[in-house]
Amino acid sequence: MSVAVSRDLTVQVSQDTNVVKLIDRQQALRSAIQRGEPKCLGVSQVMLGLMVMSYSIPLHFTVLTEVVNLGVPWWSGLTFITAGAVAIVLDKHGTMKILRVCLIASGVSTVLSVVAVIIYSVDINRNPESPCVKTPHASCNEEHYASTLSRGLKSSLLLFTLAQTVISVIVCFLLFRQRRNFGQYASLTQAASSTTSFSPTELN
Repeated sequence: MSVAVSRDLTVQVSQDTNVVKLIDRQQALRSAIQRGEPKCLGVSQVMLGLMVMSYSIPLHFTVLTEVVNLGVPWWSGLTFITAGAVAIVLDKHGTMKILRVCLIASGVSTVLSVVAVIIYSVDINRNPESPCVKTPHASCNEEHYASTLSRGLKSSLLLFTLAQTVISVIVCFLLFRQRRNFGQYASLTQAASSTTSFSPTELN
């Protein structure tokens, strides 16, 4: 840091070279984050969350099983949407603080996705499709169609949740790598401003 005193006794503190280096590292962090396309991954997470929640609505009108009773599509879908929204914010504001929040949200999303996949798999295994019992109108009974619809919807939800698990793992990997590379510059936002002026009265 260099100091210059003008004729009116105003002291000018020039920009510190270390601050310049830190600012360059912050810009490099933002560029690295944007290369990972967090916005695209975040939009994918939000869309999957909305699809999971919308596909689960018909389940409430069929056979109520563990998936519906535990509200799996709802809390998993909300988790996906939250993680995706944070990833979109990270793309716009690439700071270490938001990166840590996004990393935590993606980690929670990954864990809950795995839990949801287990619940879907167990539920599908425990509730097989009901056999078709012919009615006088030469069609199957309503229970058969309800169980078939329920099983098909749960299979779709299982696929969506598996896709979400993969996306969350990818986001966690990318963010963890960037956090490790740029973690030492976390205090960058507290760096000094480029030029600071002091009047003579402030020096006394």
